[in-house]
Amino acid sequence: MNTTVAVVGAHGHTAKFVLTHLRALGLTPVPFGRGTALDFDGVAAVVNCAGPFADTAVHVAEAAVRAGAHYLDISAEQAVTMALLARFRDAGVVVAPSVAFYGGLGDLLATAAMGDWPDADEIRIGIVLDSWRPTAGTRRTITSNAGKHVVYTGGEFVPPPSAPSTVVWDFPAPIGEQKLVELPTADQVTIAHHLRTPRITVHMNAAPLADLADQQTPPPVPADDLGRSGQTFLVEVEVRRGDECRRASASGQDIYAVTGPIVATAVTRVLGGRYAGARTAGQLGDPAAFLRALAPEHLAVNLDSGCQVYPAS
Repeated sequence: MNTTVAVVGAHGHTAKFVLTHLRALGLTPVPFGRGTALDFDGVAAVVNCAGPFADTAVHVAEAAVRAGAHYLDISAEQAVTMALLARFRDAGVVVAPSVAFYGGLGDLLATAAMGDWPDADEIRIGIVLDSWRPTAGTRRTITSNAGKHVVYTGGEFVPPPSAPSTVVWDFPAPIGEQKLVELPTADQVTIAHHLRTPRITVHMNAAPLADLADQQTPPPVPADDLGRSGQTFLVEVEVRRGDECRRASASGQDIYAVTGPIVATAVTRVLGGRYAGARTAGQLGDPAAFLRALAPEHLAVNLDSGCQVYPAS
């Protein structure tokens, strides 16, 4: 099996984690700097880490597809992910955007929680970060993506409300009850691509959003031998159908660093499977097995918990 993987934008912050984990899984990454010629001959897959992805994703994906190479990226940009999933729906190779903390992890958890249900009344995602030190790439993406956010309600994507909704989410100890603010993310796009539900919401605690809004917040700094920052996260997904409710969750360290093993694991599944066309992380085989492959080194995963039934929105 060809194990050569081109990594575009290889000098970026998150890309270093992608390169590390591709090598750890026995793959052979080939770094491509920003602006270099996209010659993908002999490459089995391409991982695009060059954001803002509105400027790179379609161009890199088209080059990969022409070369017969699978395409994956780590974009958190809703509009880009939506465009790629529509444009490459019937491609002869896999085109999988947003295989990352945003877009990938929530999709995997939601798909695992959905299990054998054919549809759900609602999918809710609750995210808690203890802080958010944004990279320079995140700063550029925020500027590039301004005004392009959507939410998913009534079975369609619509502009977000002028005042984001808030919810109170009861997380396990020691986090406990938290007030969360609505946040459009790539997870709404990836989940809606293949799971049948009329409503998908994502909410996050306010502290990291304040960090993100503050231009004085510094970028992440390494806090361990792996180069991860000290940031911690918890993501919980609740899937409701009638009077039943299922919950799946994952916690870990550094939302940028964890993207590395997520997308690297996805590459191994793409290369080892018979997948083609536009797909999300949750569509690359058994999502529970995917998540457990990341545990316990990269994630603490709980896929077997129920949740308290809450009133329909």
